[in-house]
Amino acid sequence: MSDIILETPRLFLRKWQEKDRVSFAGLNADPEVMRYMGSLLTRAQSDSLIDSLMVLINQDGIGFWALERKDDGAFIGFTGLAPVEPGKLPCAPAVEAGWRLARPFWGRGYATEAARASLAHGFGILGLNEIVAFTAVHNNRSRAVMERLGMHHDPADDFDHPALVEGHPLRRHVLYRKSRSS
Repeated sequence: MSDIILETPRLFLRKWQEKDRVSFAGLNADPEVMRYMGSLLTRAQSDSLIDSLMVLINQDGIGFWALERKDDGAFIGFTGLAPVEPGKLPCAPAVEAGWRLARPFWGRGYATEAARASLAHGFGILGLNEIVAFTAVHNNRSRAVMERLGMHHDPADDFDHPALVEGHPLRRHVLYRKSRSS
């Protein structure tokens, strides 16, 4: 399969395919999956996100890749690395590790497995010195993944997400970091 970017014991991290659109739209319309994302995505918004992720991957070779389970070919979400553009967030410029999985695949270690492969790729092949990850303060599931990855949290790095208005319950974000040497 030429679309494979990375492989783990149970997963393929690969380029997006047209067949992913329906499953990805369902994931983005699930209130529990999107609980810490600010809002649900419509089908058009979900398709637009895939399109932009495909451009980034084809242009820069990194991005949030589609995540496929090896044993049955199930699309389970995305993970990968993406640039944080200067001026967008306090941690920019940086490279972010991120993930979003459909609810039936939670609690099985897939996010950690895929993110660990993404970090290894970033530090190895891409030669990055640091990778960050961030989420809303109360997103304990994602924070647990960050900690399992060996990422470190310094409360001094926490920030208010500029895309969310003052008083929004998800505005406060935590930032985790991992350096190549840690």
